[in-house]
Amino acid sequence: MDIYSLSDNDIEKELGNRIKLLRLRKNITQKALAEAAALSLNVIKSLESGRGKLSTLIAVLRELGALEHLDSFIPVTSISPIQLAKMRGRQRERASGQRLKDKAKDKVEW
Repeated sequence: MDIYSLSDNDIEKELGNRIKLLRLRKNITQKALAEAAALSLNVIKSLESGRGKLSTLIAVLRELGALEHLDSFIPVTSISPIQLAKMRGRQRERASGQRLKDKAKDKVEW
């Protein structure tokens, strides 16, 4: 499946469908999952139809014993010490009022 060819709405529906298939594979009803995750049945139904919240997704994955899938969903990335040093060297300094004062001095009054 080319995920980039899907609309955001289609991706949400695909994620909901995958959650549903995971729940069914574990032979858990929507009601039982809702109770175990301390959510309402309607929240589970919404998630499975692609209209859920991120916090709901986390709670459901926790109850389905599938939180490890988040690592492949958005893998942890690391920054090398060299990249970190380069980034720190480029950090912007906070603007001071001095720049505005200098600009006012440069104005020519007629």
